Amino acid sequence: MDTASPGPIETSIHDKLVQSLQPISLSITNDSWKHRHHAPMRAQGGDNGETHFSVQIVSDAFKEKTTMQRHRLVYSVLSEELAQGLHSLSLRTRTTDEIQ
Repeated sequence: MDTASPGPIETSIHDKLVQSLQPISLSITNDSWKHRHHAPMRAQGGDNGETHFSVQIVSDAFKEKTTMQRHRLVYSVLSEELAQGLHSLSLRTRTTDEIQ
């Protein structure tokens, strides 16, 4: 597991989520090292170390949205990254009311 500075995909995920959703809290964990041995990841160049992420985000942009709507919102913000090799996002999406 590499704990060095974030790579370009992780940086892009962070920047786009901050800009689009103005989160109160944002945590991004690169889980790619757990999956790089999978054949589909090797086939698509998954050895770049930026294919799987866990994202925990608290934003009032999620108010009055279902879990599915929240996830679709995040996926739409990150559509470019998903099209370019980001394979998996594990999402935990909450509002400020839900963390109190």
